[in-house]
Amino acid sequence: MKQKLISFSLNRSLMIAMVALLAMGACKSKKKAVQPEPEPAPVERVDETPAPVETAAPTPEEVAVEKLESSFNSLTTASNPALANQSIEQTLAMFSNQDAPVLIVIHEENGIKDYDEPTTIRKYLEYLKDTKKNLNFISDIRLDANGKVSELELRRK
Repeated sequence: MKQKLISFSLNRSLMIAMVALLAMGACKSKKKAVQPEPEPAPVERVDETPAPVETAAPTPEEVAVEKLESSFNSLTTASNPALANQSIEQTLAMFSNQDAPVLIVIHEENGIKDYDEPTTIRKYLEYLKDTKKNLNFISDIRLDANGKVSELELRRK
């Protein structure tokens, strides 16, 4: 009986050891142990001075647009009618004549533009003076041979 008891406890111990080994083997990562990659050698940086960026001179159209936008804004913020009238006269000097057309795009679809009723630059400047609101921006400008604005196209902001 002693032999049975020893055999039984030996079998039992072996069974427990086997279950423990299986459990430990199942918990191990399936990945192989990989040696960490060596850090790459530091790259020597060469400080290059960037080539000077050449700014292209603004085109006459760009200059005219900036001046007109500034004039429109100063007209809407004029503190009294005399200053507004002076701003109108200065702005009109940029145009080929006082009846230069001003077209306001109200809708565009598939390249086809719908315009509000055409007006002249004088009427548009008077409108800005009266409403004190500049709701449009310049989308297209045409200059004549003298560098004066001959036509202006505006869009809603």
